[in-house]
Amino acid sequence: MTNAQRKDSTAMRESVLNERHRQLGSSLDGDTWNDMLIPWNYDTDPYDEVAVMRMRAGLFDVSGLHVANIRGADAEAVVDHLVSCDCTALKPGQAAIGSELNEQGHIVDDVMVIRDAADEFRLTHGEGETPQNLANSARGRDVQIEVDEDTHILSLQGPRSLAILDPHCDADLAALKYFRHTPCTLFGRQVIISRGGYSGERGFEIYCAAADAVDLWDTILEKGAEHGVMPCSWTALDISRIEAALLFFPFDMPQGDTTPWEINYGWSVSEKGEWRGKAACLAARGKERFTQAGIVVQHDDAVEIGDRIFHDGKDVGRVNSPVYSQHLMQSLALVHLDHGASAIGTEVEVESGGKRYAARVVQTPFYDPMRLRTVG
Repeated sequence: MTNAQRKDSTAMRESVLNERHRQLGSSLDGDTWNDMLIPWNYDTDPYDEVAVMRMRAGLFDVSGLHVANIRGADAEAVVDHLVSCDCTALKPGQAAIGSELNEQGHIVDDVMVIRDAADEFRLTHGEGETPQNLANSARGRDVQIEVDEDTHILSLQGPRSLAILDPHCDADLAALKYFRHTPCTLFGRQVIISRGGYSGERGFEIYCAAADAVDLWDTILEKGAEHGVMPCSWTALDISRIEAALLFFPFDMPQGDTTPWEINYGWSVSEKGEWRGKAACLAARGKERFTQAGIVVQHDDAVEIGDRIFHDGKDVGRVNSPVYSQHLMQSLALVHLDHGASAIGTEVEVESGGKRYAARVVQTPFYDPMRLRTVG
């Protein structure tokens, strides 16, 4: 999601909030994600946006996510075949992140599985192979799949997010647990609110109709002004997600044949069910080629995507998601490392821009290591 990772293509989808993004200074100049124009930057400094979000609240437009609705008697079986987590264990109002794999057990998308009813699911996903895999999983089953191009998703993140939304919502958001969601009325609009986000802070995601998105955006900023809310760009989102060590497909698994075990996603793999790629995935456990890790670099700037990492003179890994964190005053990177160089405290070097910089393997997340701010 950093500048070097943008995908240039003809936009097929547009957020109804684009005029608001332009008013905030975004050029929306053709850089897309999931075939949607994305507000990568506003006139404000993205580091200021991150600071305000961490201390108060930040409002993001994350409508670039694809949304698919799956309904019918076989909806559970279809979704359970698509992803590696145990979807049968989800109750209405619950959600889970699942790894979507091919037959070889390699990750081809990451998917948020949201259960709305016994026979109704929503999926949010990125630009991987979900559409074709979902169609294949549904073949011959009693299920209806609807690609939802209307729903927009607003993400309000930060410690003041609850105080901004709760007085104007007919649901008890204070009681809403992490990875739970509820239909409700917010500022007089019918929405679904989920507890979660991509920032490393307590936050909420608001699923709304396109016709309501602009009014909700404006009202959140208006009512949240007393709490210091600030609209935030996708560059700010990228900074905060790296600080929180949240992986992003495919940038943190660029090899194309990465298994869940190699990126510490074993928690997304269930022994139950007959999901796609199960046999190959389970057979790959214990055969990891590298380890997902985080490093702090002795540098006053971010290193680059693809920079090589060295230990004792040997090439031992690569940089996947780098950022300079003004909040932590450190140059950070999410990386893949050979097993012999991945222990916390290991001293390594990063070759960037023709120079080598000392670095050290550290515990992740870099920010809030126990994720107390997210789930507390």
